Amino acid sequence: MPTSPSPLDPFNTTESIAKSPSPPPSPSRPRMSTRNRLLFFVTAWLIVLMPFLFWWNTWFGRQISDKQIGEYLNDDKHPRHIQHALVQLGERMSGRDSGARRWYPDLLRLASHPIEEVRNTDAWVMGQDTSGAGFHEALLKMLQDSSAMVRGNAALSLVRFGDASGRPQIVALLQPASIVAPVTGRIIDTDKIGTSIHQGGLIAKIQDGQRTMELRSPISGRIRTLSVATGAIVAEGAEVATVEPGVEQVWEALRALYVIGQAGDLPAIRTYQRELPEIPDRVRQQAALTEKAIQARSPARP
Repeated sequence: MPTSPSPLDPFNTTESIAKSPSPPPSPSRPRMSTRNRLLFFVTAWLIVLMPFLFWWNTWFGRQISDKQIGEYLNDDKHPRHIQHALVQLGERMSGRDSGARRWYPDLLRLASHPIEEVRNTDAWVMGQDTSGAGFHEALLKMLQDSSAMVRGNAALSLVRFGDASGRPQIVALLQPASIVAPVTGRIIDTDKIGTSIHQGGLIAKIQDGQRTMELRSPISGRIRTLSVATGAIVAEGAEVATVEPGVEQVWEALRALYVIGQAGDLPAIRTYQRELPEIPDRVRQQAALTEKAIQARSPARP
């Protein structure tokens, strides 16, 4: 009597495994050589290290020794070294460190330095000690500087001396800066309205024949208007753009006018009392306080 084949036991896979073809061996991945691994590690390390070293060497908050301050103040090849030393001196002077006095002659010398950023920082530093011999006179001369920022910082420092001679320069700090074409030519490139920009930042380029000139912002702030489009021809002296002053510049100007402002300054001050997204609350509050202070010391109208 024939018998039916017994079903395959699903749990007994020995026979099926033995008969199934074995999978081909997976190819082994080539290993990175020790030399390449070392080069990869060094490259990755440099990618991290180089930006840090650049930041560390250019950060004005990095403390430097007295010897370095003396060296940096005379390093005309590296203006940022001079600025670094000036910032360190400013902190010492504001902390009433009498040891900073040894460098006061350098501060007077740097008031006429050819680099604008150096003069700008120097004007701020001299305002940290109103007892410095010659500082008051040097700051008064700096009110005639070719740079609007230097004039503004000198005026702000003079307020610490109880001197309101720089009031017009302080009011000017509240006004947009106008960038005009230095020559007649074609605009070949511009930035965008609303772009935040640092002092010296590029606004536009103008081509005069074979020569290309860069138009840069005299202040830090935000591009408010562009009067011309790329490709347009502009005449010499025509306005190309305006830049709104930055928050910190406005803040310092309002605080100074709280002390020395006059009724004629109120229109410029009231501009910063408006409810606009670009005007922070602290600026609006300071503008209101400055207006009240001016009205309180202004003669009452009949």
